[in-house]
Amino acid sequence: MSDNFNEVVTVTVGDKAVEYPVGTTLVTIAEDFKNQYENDIVLAWIDGKLSELSKKVSNSCKVEFITTSTTCGINAYRRTATLMMLKSFYDICGKQSIEKISVMYSLSKGYYCKVSGDIRISEELLQKVQKNMESMAEHNYPINKTSVDTPEAIERFKKHGMNDKVKLFRYRRSSSVNIYSLNGFEDYFYGYMVPSTGYVKHFKLYPYDEGFVLQLPVKEAPEVVPPFEPQDKVFRVLKESSTWSEMLEIDTVGALNEHVSDGNIEDMILVQEALQEKKIGEIANEIAGRKDIKYVMIAGPTSSGKTTFSHRLSIQLRALGLKPHPIAVDDYFVNRENTPRDENGDYNYEILEALDVELFNKDMLALGKGETVEMPTYNFITGKREYKGKKLKLGKDDILVIEGIHCLNDKLSYALDKDSKFKIYISALTQLNIDEHNRIPTTDGRLLRRIVRDARTRGTSAEDTIARWASVRKGEENYIFPFQEEADVMFNSALIYELSVIKQYAEPLLFQIPKSSPHYDEANRLIKFLGYFLGVSSEKIPSNSLVREFVGGGCFKV
Repeated sequence: MSDNFNEVVTVTVGDKAVEYPVGTTLVTIAEDFKNQYENDIVLAWIDGKLSELSKKVSNSCKVEFITTSTTCGINAYRRTATLMMLKSFYDICGKQSIEKISVMYSLSKGYYCKVSGDIRISEELLQKVQKNMESMAEHNYPINKTSVDTPEAIERFKKHGMNDKVKLFRYRRSSSVNIYSLNGFEDYFYGYMVPSTGYVKHFKLYPYDEGFVLQLPVKEAPEVVPPFEPQDKVFRVLKESSTWSEMLEIDTVGALNEHVSDGNIEDMILVQEALQEKKIGEIANEIAGRKDIKYVMIAGPTSSGKTTFSHRLSIQLRALGLKPHPIAVDDYFVNRENTPRDENGDYNYEILEALDVELFNKDMLALGKGETVEMPTYNFITGKREYKGKKLKLGKDDILVIEGIHCLNDKLSYALDKDSKFKIYISALTQLNIDEHNRIPTTDGRLLRRIVRDARTRGTSAEDTIARWASVRKGEENYIFPFQEEADVMFNSALIYELSVIKQYAEPLLFQIPKSSPHYDEANRLIKFLGYFLGVSSEKIPSNSLVREFVGGGCFKV
């Protein structure tokens, strides 16, 4: 930067170029342009590089502002709200009363959190914390960012009693750590933050189970706190997975890395796989115990491992004397020329109307009555439904295992008796967190699974998979998640160790994305994320593991 304080630089925002003194922060520049945006500006691209608003401009540059209506913008908002919540708890309860505050998992539209120590969560306490957060927003305190070397960061967090971060940084390759501070409270966050507390005005705390939920806006409505809607079934699955993590003494990335470096990872993998197989067996027992069940309906978001799960469930059902037959709902797609299109004119395979629902119900009813049915196969190359003489007839002990994204929606199977259906929701609900205050989003785990699988089975680049991810997620939000609480059982397909395995496969694919790509920053974010993990060889993974569906080498045809 020049020592001449009269020097100016040209900052171009959209089609407008404005001169500013060297060293002007993006906060100041954003103030001049905020009226051009419907939502609050929280981050910025400077010449294509994502930056926090506290950054100072030292050269002429092109700036694109990011608001809370974007994924990275709302994530910065939510991280900052989390920092304010943590600081408020320490303000209200005192450090001596708090052993640990854990931001555990996503629930409703917020984060479920637990507090360990000499504290009892109550409505009264949460109201005090809420008011303290509101006071912070009103006073607009700055959030300061400093970079320290990794050994110093370890010592600081050891002093703060944040031992998960001490474990995390012990395996950190980077020589420095960015620490955020708010009125003397220090913490580390994976991802960018907003510059001050005045940006975070919308939040609500709700008591739930043994802890509480910090409810926050979403990008579709960034200035509204959505109502808290408990997802009791999802929560029970998450809680069970957390119990497994505690039993294995692996609830954070640092703890996982300790097992890898100590040479104990192979035993842990076998225990985790055994726990998952035990759960599949329990589901099979429940199905077998209900003699009226003829249709097992399996649904879940992309890259949940539905295919491998259905194979493993079928094996367990066979062990109980049943004869399962897999049915892929995708084989009931209408011919491509009849497929509805989305707003961009592309074929929309996510909606129910992309399926021949009437034929599906006709065939399933006929099978349920013991009739012989010639089953269709959808040819994804020609876009046609084909018949190749594959006939099916159900016997007394036969059962259909049906897999498809709409399987929990009764509109798909409207003609089938509800008592004859057993609904299973499967998703990779990551129970592992980076540390006590930084979650691993479930969507990141599934995206990495899909990047690896698509490259292996379809020759699709990581760039193309990332490019389609927003559309895939939109379909899930519309057609899968609204029905998840209607499932008879839920199955968590995430494995504690899997990201250490997937890392070896995903990193080379992500490094192929060039800097010129609009998806480079997302690839770079995922590369940095995978950098937290020590690698684990896939040779240690059993051949029937759900992870095999993505990295290959499995015993099932998936």
